[in-house]
Amino acid sequence: MINRNSLELWVGLFVAAGILALAMLAFKVGNLTSADVMNSYKVTAHFDNVGGLKVKAAVTVAGVRIGRVSAIAFDNKKYQALVTMDIDGRYQNIPKDSSASILTSGLLGDQYIGIEPGGDDVALKSGDSFLRTQSALVLEKLVGQVIFNKAGESAPAK
Repeated sequence: MINRNSLELWVGLFVAAGILALAMLAFKVGNLTSADVMNSYKVTAHFDNVGGLKVKAAVTVAGVRIGRVSAIAFDNKKYQALVTMDIDGRYQNIPKDSSASILTSGLLGDQYIGIEPGGDDVALKSGDSFLRTQSALVLEKLVGQVIFNKAGESAPAK
């Protein structure tokens, strides 16, 4: 038979393991487990609408994370959102004519920036900006347009 002290020790270890598992899950969900980019350089992009894009969102090329969003601000001169990205130093050959799009992982998942490489021989360097961007698709706006179009089609002609 197990004595009371031994039982309390095993229960304590089990509770500690549970708390550790919850902490690891929180870090994973919070996107804090991935090592930050090393020897990074900063590039920017202007978007009409960033939707739910957040700081620390992934920046990807062909589905591979190459950086993170480091800042999101409003540009008073262009009346657009200015997104600053830290790109890992290992990826210094991104063509200058590449485009940046705000994409969503899954139907209602997190938003991230996807880069479509261009064909220019000159690569982006620190301080450069993407010239071609595609803003986030806002689901509410799309649904509103579909409803508006359907309402217009069903109206009787005069």
